[in-house]
Parts: sequence; structure tokens; C-alpha cells
Amino acid sequence: MAVGERRDPYRSYNFLVEIDGITRAGFRECSGLDSTQDPIDYREGTDPLTPRKLPGLVKYSNISLKRGITDDAELWEWRQKAMDGKVDRKNGSIVLLNDTGDEVVRWNFREGWPTKWTGPTFNATGTEVAIETLDIVHEGVTKA
Repeated sequence: MAVGERRDPYRSYNFLVEIDGITRAGFRECSGLDSTQDPIDYREGTDPLTPRKLPGLVKYSNISLKRGITDDAELWEWRQKAMDGKVDRKNGSIVLLNDTGDEVVRWNFREGWPTKWTGPTFNATGTEVAIETLDIVHEGVTKA
């Protein structure tokens, strides 16, 4: 019996984040790559007793990035600009790599800016790395 070519799924730990103008952006976790589209109910008087379902606006979740805190302040400075009312929109990519480090999938976001920063939780009895979270709002994701 012939067996087809086996295709193992890619592992979630092997990714990188590219953001225009941000040179050092290694992250522990990335989430929020999704889109939704709410249906719009529409009915005319001559239609049957059930409404038509029309496509509504496409909405995207914020991209949430987590990393260990270092002395690199580029992401904090980007957030600080937004807090000062000088929003600096950037395009970026979340890139999935295979086990040999080759790019296999790329999700590009556009017009992103940091909408939220969350600092670490401290515990004097713990040994964990201090993790910061940056949420990026954007105007769309495409898969390349």
C-alpha cells in the first residue's frame, strides 16, 4: 500500500517578529492573529420569514507580544510616543520558521501602534524571568 508524503505540522516555538524600525524584537509569546466578521441581518417585506445574512465589517484582535525585560528600550519608546499623543504607525510581520530556521509562513500587519504595555509581576520567592507585554492595535493582517 502506497503511503502519501508525510507533512508534520510546524512547531509554535520557532517564530520571530519584525516591526519597521525596531531592530531587536525577540519574543517569548505572540497571540492575537485572528479576524472576525459579524453578519448583518437584512430582510425586505417580500422575503421569507428568515433574514438574509450579509457580511459585516472585518475586525482584527490586538497582537499581544510577551518578552523578558532587558535594557533594550526601543519598544518602550514606541509606546511612550503613543502615550504622548504622537502615534507612530508601523507595519510588521509575525514569521513562522521550520526546524532549520527557514521561513514557512508570514503574517503581515499594517498601520500598527502600541495600545497597551503591561509590566512584570514580581515575586521575591520566584525564579521566573520578568515578562513585559505589549499589545499592538492594527488595521489588518494578510498571510504571505
